[in-house]
Amino acid sequence: MSQTSVEPGFDLEQVQAAIKEFGFDGWLLYDFRGLNVLALRVLGLPEDSIGSRRFYYFVPAEGEPQKLVHRIEAGALDHLPGEKHVYLKWQELHQALGTIVGGSRNIAMEYSANNANPYVSRVDGGTIELVRSYGPEVGSSGNLIQYFESRWTTEQWELHLEADRLNRAAFELAWKFISDNIRAGTPIRETDVQNLVINYYHDNNLTTYHPPIVGVGPNSGDPHYATRKGSDKQIKEGDLVLLDMWAKLDVPSGVYSDLTKMAFVGQSVPDQYTKIFNIVAAARDAGIECVKSAFAEDRPLQGWEVDQATRDVIEAAGYGQYFIHRTGHNIGQETHGNGAHMDNLETKEERLVMPRTCFSIEPGIYLDEFGIRSEINVYIDENTNIHVTGGVQTEILPLLG
Repeated sequence: MSQTSVEPGFDLEQVQAAIKEFGFDGWLLYDFRGLNVLALRVLGLPEDSIGSRRFYYFVPAEGEPQKLVHRIEAGALDHLPGEKHVYLKWQELHQALGTIVGGSRNIAMEYSANNANPYVSRVDGGTIELVRSYGPEVGSSGNLIQYFESRWTTEQWELHLEADRLNRAAFELAWKFISDNIRAGTPIRETDVQNLVINYYHDNNLTTYHPPIVGVGPNSGDPHYATRKGSDKQIKEGDLVLLDMWAKLDVPSGVYSDLTKMAFVGQSVPDQYTKIFNIVAAARDAGIECVKSAFAEDRPLQGWEVDQATRDVIEAAGYGQYFIHRTGHNIGQETHGNGAHMDNLETKEERLVMPRTCFSIEPGIYLDEFGIRSEINVYIDENTNIHVTGGVQTEILPLLG
C-alpha cells in the first residue's frame, strides 16, 4: 500500500485507489442508527447526528459512487460525491441496492468471516445475506477501515508525544508519592495513588475513559484488576506495584498514551520478581524487533506475527499458560482503537501493521501471588521509521533504593 499521508476528510481518489490495492471491486458502507461507527467515521458523519433510517454508500473501484437513502433523510449523504437514489418502501430499497451492487464480483463491508475479528464486524448477518443475494461476494474491509480511520495525522503524532511526556511524568509523580509516604510512615492505599494520577491528568488537560490500574501484590496478577475504594489494598514496604495508566490530551483528535510499569517498595528487588520481569521484558523486546525487522526488510507484517514473537519467548521460558491476553492493541482516539491489534490468542489478527498507526506491546505473566507486565507504545511513521514511546523499562524500579 502506498504511504501517502491521509488527512481528515473523504477523498474519493484515495478511497478508490485503496479499494483497488486491496483487491475489491467496490466498498459498500452501510449504517442503521449508528450501529456501524466505522462507516460513520470514514464518511465524515458526526456520531451525534445519527439518522433513523438505513443508508448505503457504494464506492466502486472505478466510476461514480452511489448513494441509497430514505426519503425522510434524503440529505443524509449530500456532503459526499455520487449519484443519489431515494427509497421509501422496502421493495424500492431492495431493487435499488441490487442495481447498485449487482455488477460487482467482490465488495468490502465491515464484516469478518466467522466473526474472527469482532472489531471489524459491524454489519449484521441479514444485511450481508441481502447483499450476497445480488451476486457479489462480501469480504472484510478491515484493512480499508484501518487505512482511513486508524492512521494518524502529523498533528496526532505530536499530540501523542505530548501525552506520552505527561503520562511518563505521572509515573514519576506516583512513584515519588509512594516512596515519600512509606518513608514517612503514612498509610496509603491503591486508590490514593489512583486519585493522585487522576488529579494530575485533570490539571494537565489530559482525559481518560477509565481511572488507571494500581495493583499491589496479588492484584497485579489480575490483568484487568479494577482499582476501587473498598476493595483496594494498602501499599506497604515489601510490596510489588503495577501501574497501568492511559490518557490523551483533551482536544479534538487527541490520541492516547498507554503504558504499564513496575516498581518494588523496597531497597532491592527480590529475585523472584526480577526473574519474571526479565522474561516479560525479553518478550516485549522480541515484539519490537519483529516490527523493526519486517519494515527494514520491506515485507508485509500482520498483527498476529507480533503477538507470536512475544508469546514464543514466554512459552519457551515455561510460562505460556500465564500469558492470558493478546500482546497489544491498536491505539487511537480510543485506548483500544480500530486498527490492527497484536493478537494471535483471542483472534488471529490478519490485518496489516500499517505506517502511521500506533499500537501497544504489553506482554505479561500473571501468577496467583503477583503479576508482571511491561507496556510500551510503537508508532510507525510515514517513512516506516519505528518509534518506541513510553520509555523501555529495563528493570523493576526499587522505590526505596
